Amino acid sequence: MVAEKLVILGGGPAGLSAAIYASREGFDPLVIAGYNPGGQLTTTTMVENYPGFPDGIDGPELVERMRRQAEKFGARFVQEDVTEVDFGSRPYRIVAGGVQYEAACIIIATGANPKMLGLESEKKFVGRGVSTCGTCDGPFYKGKKVVLVGGGDTAMEDALFLTRFATQVTVIHRRDAFRASKIMQERVLSNPKIKVVWNTVVEEIKGEAKVNAIRTRNMSSGETADIATDGVFIAIGYAPNSVPFKGKIKLDDNGYIIPSNEVFTDIDGVFVAGDVADHVFRQAATAVGSGVKAALAAREYLSNQGYQASK
Repeated sequence: MVAEKLVILGGGPAGLSAAIYASREGFDPLVIAGYNPGGQLTTTTMVENYPGFPDGIDGPELVERMRRQAEKFGARFVQEDVTEVDFGSRPYRIVAGGVQYEAACIIIATGANPKMLGLESEKKFVGRGVSTCGTCDGPFYKGKKVVLVGGGDTAMEDALFLTRFATQVTVIHRRDAFRASKIMQERVLSNPKIKVVWNTVVEEIKGEAKVNAIRTRNMSSGETADIATDGVFIAIGYAPNSVPFKGKIKLDDNGYIIPSNEVFTDIDGVFVAGDVADHVFRQAATAVGSGVKAALAAREYLSNQGYQASK
């Protein structure tokens, strides 16, 4: 059994920013960062919209800088996934890598993963023409043609955003109608830069150094076709990393933690930050902001419980 004042679950922008603030103020956080820490930034080759980097910065490098900053102030890291939690009594209990931890206070910042198509070729081109974030990567495709896969509101928003840069956006949808709201459908269908290919799935993403085409299959006829493209945007939803918290904390129907007053949860002394509670914005900068808020809320909670900063 390992006893801690503050445990932060997650090693992406939200968790790391919380760790920077909490460690700098002397609350000695332990960060259980997961097997693949860093969140979605680790799959991004160039980040151009994070403040302070006018020339952009590689996603993995940005994550590494955040981690070094947290370690500088004393944050400690464990590269394990959380498998079990118990919020039923205090101190709260967490199991990760077969080790049980006790915590007076917890910040959940486990993030969310974009749903993918499940193609081997898709994995090959992540960061080299395959993207899951239109608002992040759209500006890289100025004057180019792109493909977007999806049919919900997020897909419609991304398709419309991409028309600011791309000369043509081809939307691939496996059904004969979108699931998106009526107004979003109307905006997409009336946009001259957007072409919709119905009843169709992507079977393969093609290219050499970068994506240059996709192969599609019509669900009705079985006919296949190749579509030339400079990029493929996957917009079929996100899955919050909240499985260990099911039945332990309040979740919505899609598995996102439901916050109150931004970073508070229905469990006293358990706070939430980042994409595991954010199904709208999902940006590194917004995750960082919520991580800071969660750390400040945790500081106040621990102080009110009589815990003193170590320095």
